[in-house]
Amino acid sequence: MPPYSPNLCLIERLWKFFKKKIMKNKYYKTFDEFYNAVCGFFKEWDLYKKEIDTLMTLNFEIIKAG
Repeated sequence: MPPYSPNLCLIERLWKFFKKKIMKNKYYKTFDEFYNAVCGFFKEWDLYKKEIDTLMTLNFEIIKAG
């Protein structure tokens, strides 16, 4: 695997999805609100199951060189 290839790393895909759902365009007035949102994401994992299943696959697009 290349030194930096977030599209090939499954945890990077999950991290990007997490940030999109919890952090993107959202303001949390207190740390506790942020903490609860983070914990809620993992506690309510089933709400995102279909989306996560499509991200966490080993089917990669093969790009032909030149």
